[in-house]
Amino acid sequence: MAKLTVEIVTPEKRILSVQADEAIVPGGTGLFGVRPGHTPFLSLMEPGELTLMDGGKRDVYFIAGGFVEVANDKVLVLADAAEHVSGIDVEGARKRLGEAQERLKGLSSEDARYALEQATVRRETARIGAAGARG
Repeated sequence: MAKLTVEIVTPEKRILSVQADEAIVPGGTGLFGVRPGHTPFLSLMEPGELTLMDGGKRDVYFIAGGFVEVANDKVLVLADAAEHVSGIDVEGARKRLGEAQERLKGLSSEDARYALEQATVRRETARIGAAGARG
């Protein structure tokens, strides 16, 4: 049976290169699944869980956002940051989330820092949610 090659790459390093039956990706407009033979495309990714299925086994990574390219049974994840859910520091994420929420209270939506703080809130909320997939 055909497999996908899935690679997760960040600006710092290659996180992963594996074979899988399916990848479920946090796309810019919601989750989408990729299996062998999928139509080629490029998509924005939002912060969230990247789930890999292989032989009935599930493996989950937190993706901080970025882009994904699908072509020729290969899923190339170009992530802003990525980590296996087992390595998520939940307390650190909660702290960063709380700090960003506090900073947002003092900013107007016209302030250039507002979008940065909103992105931090989305990213850390997604990271905390992904930690729940450790199961």
